[in-house]
Parts: sequence; C-alpha cells; structure tokens
Amino acid sequence: MDAILNALGGILLKAIPTFVLLVLLHLYLKGIFYKPLDRIRQKRYEATEGARKRAEESMQVAAAKMAQYEEALRAAKAGVYQTQENLHRELQEQQAAELNAARQQAEAAVREAKAALHRDVEAAKAGLAADSESLASEIVESILERSAA
Repeated sequence: MDAILNALGGILLKAIPTFVLLVLLHLYLKGIFYKPLDRIRQKRYEATEGARKRAEESMQVAAAKMAQYEEALRAAKAGVYQTQENLHRELQEQQAAELNAARQQAEAAVREAKAALHRDVEAAKAGLAADSESLASEIVESILERSAA
C-alpha cells in the first residue's frame, strides 16, 4: 500500500506545476478575455434594455397622445352636435314666429273680410228696406187703382 501512496504522491508532485499553470491560465484568461467580454455583454444588455425602455416610453407617450386625440375628437363632435342642435332650435323658433305672424295676418284678413261682409249685408238690408218701402207703396197704389176702377 506504501507503493501506491508513493506513486500517488509522485503523480501529485508532478501535477503541481500543471495545476499552477492552469490556475495562472485561468487568472490570465479571466483578466484578459472574460472581463472585457463581460463588459461588452453588459454594455450590450444596457443598450438593449435602454432601447426597450425607450420603446415602452414611446408606446406610453403614443397611447397618451391617442387618448388626448380621441378626447379632442369626442369634444369636437359634441361641439358640432351642440351647434347643430342650436341651429335646429333657432330654425324651429323662426318657423314658429313666421307661422304666428302668418296666422295673425290671416286672422286680421278674416276679421276685415267679415267686417266688409257685415257692412255689405247692412247696406243690402238698408237698400232692401228702402226698396221694400217703395215696392210696398207701388203695390198699394196698384191695388188701390184696381179697386177704384
């Protein structure tokens, strides 16, 4: 068993320079290769994350502007509808006023026509009364002449 341990000790003794070289190689590669590579990867990650964050911020700004645009559009539509409603109401009021004026003119014309008709009727009655008096006189005279003859 001593021989095995001696052989193992010899192998380990011969492996020490290889182990030291591997450790030195590891430290060298870590300092020269892996640290710059990690810095580059970190910068790339930060650039990618920065672009991603800027894109998210742009999307949020675009969404906010879109909401403002939609609100402005909604307000403009409401203003147009309100204006149309006001114009419609004014038109109805104007038509109602014109209709009332026409109705009053028609009523005045009817009253005037009734008054003229009433005057004509009174004049006709007066004319008939005068004519009836003269006719009655003539009839009485003619009857009297016949009875006297």
